[in-house]
Amino acid sequence: MRTRHPRIDTRPPDHAVFDARPEAAADARDLAHMFMNSLDPPLDTLAASSVALVVSELVTNAVRHAHGATCSLRLSARPSTVIVAVTDPDPRPPRERAPDLTGGTGGFGWPMVQNLADRVTVSTGPGGKTVRAELPR
Repeated sequence: MRTRHPRIDTRPPDHAVFDARPEAAADARDLAHMFMNSLDPPLDTLAASSVALVVSELVTNAVRHAHGATCSLRLSARPSTVIVAVTDPDPRPPRERAPDLTGGTGGFGWPMVQNLADRVTVSTGPGGKTVRAELPR
């Protein structure tokens, strides 16, 4: 008789669902840092900062503008790319708006995500949308 030993996965999570609350962005950044710290080879400081910023912006946008109860984050890595995917229940695609230079209403996040990522795609479906950003590793 052979004894089966359960396999324990010690890797950090690569996805999570967050309640649509302001704290979600900080929680998502924490998850992103754990994920990035597990990568081999590791990301350089600039790449890691860019990934953390894109995660924060996309989750913040989902919380502020999607009007749903939750949003989710999924992270993956390829040899030359880190992929950030945020899903929310609102099927409307993000829209660019004029940045508020007085600091009142934002407007800087979406252009920043587009500038930091090599590629940004938005897919919509009956359950909402997913914004996917591919950043250089």
